[in-house]
Formats: sequence, structure tokens, C-alpha cells
Amino acid sequence: MDKATRASTAMDLFHSPKFSSRVEELIEQHHVPGVAIAIVQNDTTASAGFGKASLDPQKPCTADTLFDIASASKSLTAASVGLLVDDDEYPHVRYDSVMSTLLPGDFVMPGEGYTEGVTVEDVLSHRTGMAAHDCSYMGLDAARPDDARSVTRNLRNLPVAAPIRSKYMYCNMMYTVATHLVEHMSGLSFSDFLHQHFFQPLGMDSTNLQPERARAKGLGDRIATGYFWDEDAEKYMGFQTPDCPEGQGAGSIITSVNDYVKWVKAMVNQESPITENVYQGLIKSRTLQNPDYEKLPPYTSPALYAAGWEVYHYRGHMVVTHDGGIPGVSTRHFFLPEAKFGGAIFGNAGGSSKVTAILAQELIDEVLKVPGDERPDWNKIESERFLDDNDKDKEETARQKLCPGIKESEPQKTPLRAYAGEYWNSGYHGMTVEIKDERLYIDATDRSLGFTLTFDHVCGQTKYIVHLSDEFEGSDVPFRGEFRLENDRAVKMGLHLEEDVEEYIWFDRVKAGSREGDKDPETLQGNFEAQVVIRQQK
Repeated sequence: MDKATRASTAMDLFHSPKFSSRVEELIEQHHVPGVAIAIVQNDTTASAGFGKASLDPQKPCTADTLFDIASASKSLTAASVGLLVDDDEYPHVRYDSVMSTLLPGDFVMPGEGYTEGVTVEDVLSHRTGMAAHDCSYMGLDAARPDDARSVTRNLRNLPVAAPIRSKYMYCNMMYTVATHLVEHMSGLSFSDFLHQHFFQPLGMDSTNLQPERARAKGLGDRIATGYFWDEDAEKYMGFQTPDCPEGQGAGSIITSVNDYVKWVKAMVNQESPITENVYQGLIKSRTLQNPDYEKLPPYTSPALYAAGWEVYHYRGHMVVTHDGGIPGVSTRHFFLPEAKFGGAIFGNAGGSSKVTAILAQELIDEVLKVPGDERPDWNKIESERFLDDNDKDKEETARQKLCPGIKESEPQKTPLRAYAGEYWNSGYHGMTVEIKDERLYIDATDRSLGFTLTFDHVCGQTKYIVHLSDEFEGSDVPFRGEFRLENDRAVKMGLHLEEDVEEYIWFDRVKAGSREGDKDPETLQGNFEAQVVIRQQK
């Protein structure tokens, strides 16, 4: 079967009442208010919206509804770097260039060999050895918000978790670091670079970096409301997507499927600005994501991370894809190079991660003309995979690591005021332990991915199960926490905030108002230099 015939079968399905019914069935089953879909076949595109972009007031979800596409944005970040690599104006920017030579003084990592060894493609393929540390960077609500440069400069304060190129560890921060490289080299803000090199040339007129930029252009009414389904209350809870300049490059592109399919089409057909060299640099497989081959879907190879794209083979056919997810939104875009077919699928609820995956796989089965009785039940597969990821008893695992063999938690005897106060870690900045509802509590909603922490005592007056609840969906993620006491007063707090790092992130207790991060960085540098001069004079 030739490529045109293969793709036409998917295009025919897309326009059929059967497909519309299928989408409506899935969004109702998985509690997703709205889904928008666009597909491309060679030079032809088609799109549609289903359900609601907003429930109050009610607005239909259309192919022009705008979504924060989260990590699906990474493909454009990698492509931005790819343009620098392909441009003779930047001969020293190559995929194998060492990052610290391109960003001297800014790109510094702890540990021997990392600063001197991490390359551009290591950053883009999640193999730098740096763990995610998603709780470390500060959002717009912080006293001192982060930006791409400060996120880059903070790498030196965060523990690495593996040798370079030894392990796949997804790290959003490194994509923000990549935007600092783009800004440093081009002299443009990352927003302007995307506009000049991608959005404007491709006719993506409704696409912007950050919600605020979209609103400033009068597009605010088109941004989908994010939702999660409250199982107990049996109702949707809605919220607006926040600006996240400290996470640029890792996410925060605001676009519609009608716009974004133009980017997919440029990749499918290698249209300007995507040259053959840029294309090959982006899809080159670099890191094996699942070396143990665990829970592979039927007829599917392990996925490899390229640069802003994941690559796998399904029934012998190459699939290039990336998904994205933040509270209230899930997205996916993909293409099959051989079939010249691709698509973008966006949904405005956490549960839409299943819907986008199911629909993408069913469209791929259609384009490959897989006989009906040989097609996997993708709905069942994705639903079971989601349950597997969430049914693990993380709290009991944490409890046994803290206090092996303990059946019931010991009573809290040391007064809670002994733990309350301000704590500081150079990489994770300041956290304040408070007392709320007779429990220790931390409000960390000033982080980029805002959250709160609630402590439940387990044993020894020092060891706790800490419950992380994200700012929007209120999920409960338990992990280990510990205090060190001196004279019945806490002097250190350890939080196992990063699962790829076995050790705690340790915070030192400090006097109120004396946290290092409360002071201006330039003042701190000036004070440091002055102290050096004084020492030299002595």
C-alpha cells in the first residue's frame, strides 16, 4: 500500500461520524471537558474540536482553542538550538559542544567532570546526570522569581544523580538552560526567537510563549480552562493556566491544534525552517528511556529520546512523538515519517493524557491499515497503565525506609514549635515550617510547580511521612522527611524531594529574615568580593 493510500484511510476516518462518536465516548469516560485534534497528510490538514473549552461560562472547544501544551513545547526548544547548530554564524555551537564553553560562568554543575563534560545534546536528551529537581525553581509569586539564567546558575547548587550519559533522567530545567543558550547566542528573548524563526514563518499567528503574551494580543478568551475531575464530589474543578517564565523551553507555549499542526507539517515535509540537517539532528536517537523493556505496549519497541522528540517503532514503522502534561492540560503531537502523516491532540483535563494517547494510537492503526481484529484495545492498555502508575503504596514504602518494622506511628511528644521556623538550602532556597491544624506544614506555592507539604510523625520525634499536594489538583504524593534536633530544637530539615537522588535535600535552620536568598545577588557578590579584599589586606 502506497503512502497516499495509507494516509487517506486515516483522513477518511477523521471525517467520519464514527470518529466523532469515538472521541465523545472517550472524553465522557475519562472526564475530559474538551479535546481538539488536527491531522496532516502530506500537504493536507484537517481539524476539529469536541466538547467544551470552558464549562463556566460554557464555550465550545474548537480547533482554534488555545492550550498550554506543556512539554510538547520541547520540540520547538530543541529546534531552536538546531537552527543555531545549522547556522554558520554560530560555528562553535554544535551538538557535541561543551555547554560550559558556550555559557562560561553560568553553566556550572557540581561533581567532577560534569561542568567540563556535559554537551549540548546531553542537555537536549536528558542524559546530563542531573535529576529533575522540579521543586527547586521559583515562580512569579516568589520574592525573587527565577528566569532562564538564574535556573542555569543554580545548577551548581543541586546534587547530580548519575554519571553523564549513563542514565535517562527527564529534566525540565535543562530545557530552560537550552533557552538561556539561545538567548545568549542570538541576542533575542526566547519569545522573540520563536516568533521570528517559527511562529511567523509558519503562519502560527495565534501561538505565543506564556499566557500573558497571548492575552496581550487579545487572545485571552480563546485559552482553554484547565480542569480536574473531583471523584469524591463528582464534579470538575477549573483553573487558569499560570505564566511560567522560569520554565520557558520546558513548556508554556500557548497554541491551538490548527496552529501547531503547521509545525508538525514542517517536520513531516521538512519545510523551512526545517532543513535536512536540522531534521536529522532533532530525530537522532540518543538515550534509551526504558532499558529494562518494562510494560511495553503491544508491537512497540522501547522509546529513545532524541532532541525534544521521542522515537519508537510500532509494527516496524518509525513514530516520532512527544506529549505534555501540567495540571488541567494534556497534549500530544506525533508523526510517521514513512507515511507522511502526523497530528496534534490537546485536552483540557488531567485525564486527557489517556485520551490523547488512545486517539493517537488508533489513528496510527488506521494509517497503517492494521486489520480490526489485530488492533490492540488502546483504551484498556492506557487505563491499566495509569492505574499501575498510581496504585503503588508509596507511603508504606517510605514508612519502612524511615522506621523498619514499625506498624503504628509513635505519638508526637516534642512540641511542634520546636520545629517551626525558616530553613535554607542553596539549591532549593528558603522554606518556612509552620503549624497548621496541629501538624507541621509548609506553603511552597511560590515555586514554579506550586505545592504544600504536610508532615505526619512516624517515629523518633525526627522522622515523618511528608505529603506533597500540588497547588491546583491537590494530589497526595508521600515521601520521607526528617529533622535533626539539638537540645530539643530542630536545626536541620531533610526532605526526599528528588526520587532520583537517594539522599535528602538538607535545609539548615536560619534566623528569621536572614536567609541568603532574601538578599540581592549583586549585593551578595559585592560583599563577598569586599571580604576577599579585607582578608588580602590582613
